[in-house]
Amino acid sequence: MPGLSDAQRIAWLRLIRSENVGPRTFRNLVNHFGGAAAALEALPDLARRGGRTIHVCSTAEAEDELAECARRGVRMIALGEPDYPAILASTEGAPPLLAVAGAAGCFKRPMVSIVGARNASSAGRSFAQRLAHELGGAGWVVVSGLARGIDAAAHAASVETGTVAVFAGGLDCLYPPEHADLASRIVEDGALVSEMPMGWQPRGRDFPRRNRIIAAMSLGVVVVEAAMRSGSLITARLATEIGREVMAAPGSPLDPRCEGSNALLREGATLITRSEHVIEALGPLIDRGPPPPPPISLAQAGAAGFETPAAADDDRTKVLELLGPSPATIDDLVRQSGAQPRIVQVVLLELELAGRLDRREDGRVALRSVDAFV
Repeated sequence: MPGLSDAQRIAWLRLIRSENVGPRTFRNLVNHFGGAAAALEALPDLARRGGRTIHVCSTAEAEDELAECARRGVRMIALGEPDYPAILASTEGAPPLLAVAGAAGCFKRPMVSIVGARNASSAGRSFAQRLAHELGGAGWVVVSGLARGIDAAAHAASVETGTVAVFAGGLDCLYPPEHADLASRIVEDGALVSEMPMGWQPRGRDFPRRNRIIAAMSLGVVVVEAAMRSGSLITARLATEIGREVMAAPGSPLDPRCEGSNALLREGATLITRSEHVIEALGPLIDRGPPPPPPISLAQAGAAGFETPAAADDDRTKVLELLGPSPATIDDLVRQSGAQPRIVQVVLLELELAGRLDRREDGRVALRSVDAFV
């Protein structure tokens, strides 16, 4: 698609920064109403019918964020624009807008993620460094999360050939702070990226969201030293869910830092001991290219054909009765409720904006017991 106009960029930013609007909800809203501007007009009523009032990001707030980005040399690249990472764009949960500092040209090259323990052993760090250095020399861009341990080792070893660091907070909220020098070196030939607003301090739940971008930006993920129940295993799981290759380096069975990575190998991950193994696993995927991204509308408010009637109370009641904590397909909801597909989608959007609906990776939906980010 062509680049966004200034007005569209403001509308996109307002929509994604509005309360309870995450990447999937953004896409559903924009495609349902024909554009971000039209979706913004519908937000208050939709959320109210879902059971709560939400904050809608104002034009002034969006303009302030874009001004701060410009002041810091950060670009806000929209999904589908030429500089947006094509492989990331092919996933349902791709951020509509990606804040980027550095050389976006590195997104055109094949990318591989290397992640692992923060409290990594000397051997683990050395292996990550060797792997990242050799992959960089072979033309690959290394993606990681700029964390202590394996992440930092991988970035430092590939900084001269191009590496991408994904932030859990805003690009002006470096974490950990001692990696400031490394971050400044990364932007020379690589990039720092984030989906979060400028000024956003990372919280615990932001790191799994960051990890999904690490997984989605690469053809595959290499795990080096990961404990059970670690963030690296979350990244591997997310990679599996979106069809990325999962690889792992074997570790000592006596080291708890290797329990998770060894478990991945037992479950079928590709065993990696040299950079050639990574290239053998991922090289054939380069020529295939990423699958086409899910469609997203650029239409403006008032586009013909996108007027959406409110769901009747009886239709809403039927859909709500069919929903529960167990996931259901939208086709089943339409068939069993007898409501028109467009009406069912309206009810689901209402629930999403009220923080009451969870959309799964496979497209199924379920009710949430508590509000959470969609």
